[in-house]
Amino acid sequence: MSCEYEALGRYHVLEGPRIKIRASAARALIERHYGVAGHAAVELCKWTKDAIEGGKSCYKVKFYNAPAGGSHRCVEMSPVGLICSNRCVYCWRPTEEFDVISLNERFYMEPEEIVRGVLEERRRLLSGYWGHPQGRKRVKEALEPTHWAISLSGEPAMYPKLPELIKLIKSLPSTKSVFLVTNGQHPEMLRRLIEEDALPTQLYLSTNAPNKELYYRINVPVYNREDAWEKWLESLDIIAKAPTRTVLRITLIRSLNFDDKYIPEFAQIVKRGNPHFVEVKSYMHLGHSTFRLKREDMLSHEEVKEWSFKLLKELEKIGARFAYMDDDEPSRIVVLQNLDRYVDRWIVPPGAPI
Repeated sequence: MSCEYEALGRYHVLEGPRIKIRASAARALIERHYGVAGHAAVELCKWTKDAIEGGKSCYKVKFYNAPAGGSHRCVEMSPVGLICSNRCVYCWRPTEEFDVISLNERFYMEPEEIVRGVLEERRRLLSGYWGHPQGRKRVKEALEPTHWAISLSGEPAMYPKLPELIKLIKSLPSTKSVFLVTNGQHPEMLRRLIEEDALPTQLYLSTNAPNKELYYRINVPVYNREDAWEKWLESLDIIAKAPTRTVLRITLIRSLNFDDKYIPEFAQIVKRGNPHFVEVKSYMHLGHSTFRLKREDMLSHEEVKEWSFKLLKELEKIGARFAYMDDDEPSRIVVLQNLDRYVDRWIVPPGAPI
């Protein structure tokens, strides 16, 4: 039994009414090799599988050394697998199956149930790798995850017990880092994370539009629709002061937000959000996004780099001191670092004992 299971053994799991992902939606996830536990979901991403088989890890390891030990030690999950407040055009998840619900906390799974269910489903997904010639040692390591990425699908900030969930995950004996990605439609939850001392190691805000018109076209909000842009700006202002590592992640889509004319607006957004890092990434033509966007909407790695350096020049013009930090060609991503709000890029120093 892994130490994660042993640690969870001290918690009492409450019984009561629970929300579940609808049967049709759960089937859609399972067909795509997700694990489903109530209204939570977990996946072994490409990089996790590659790492188990002795291959490379994802850019998060290269940029921040998270997951410490390699991508096979990452739990990519969501507490609300198909509940989201946006229908982003670039999302490769089955957004047509997404729900928008807001219910009393007592109808949701407890954090202990989510963690236990996610770990059990992940163990099931890993079971097929025990016979792989490169896999046995790494599967054993994978069962002691060092990193949790709360970003898989849906909007995690819609889970009412997110602060308790993050605290529980951080308390597990092998956890070294927790990343949380939010679409910014729930600033009240970001405030709760601060007030309840439940911030993740690194907090991401999806930043795909520099103005209101593009925000509605790209993110397609369906919850808080009347003031969705204002809600997002409220989250941006929280990011600017949040006492944890923060990232603005810009997804570039050729036909929507890639034009150079938007770079000055993006620079103003970055300056206002004052994040520790900016990740500039190409849209990837995968999954259900292929029904909404064209393959040509993907950018080459060189185009992403060129755009990022133009953004750097614009930031310099307006007095925001950022610098190129690193890039990763397979993921078509560049990361910029804030020199005025500087933190060491390494969450766990490379080579440090895990």
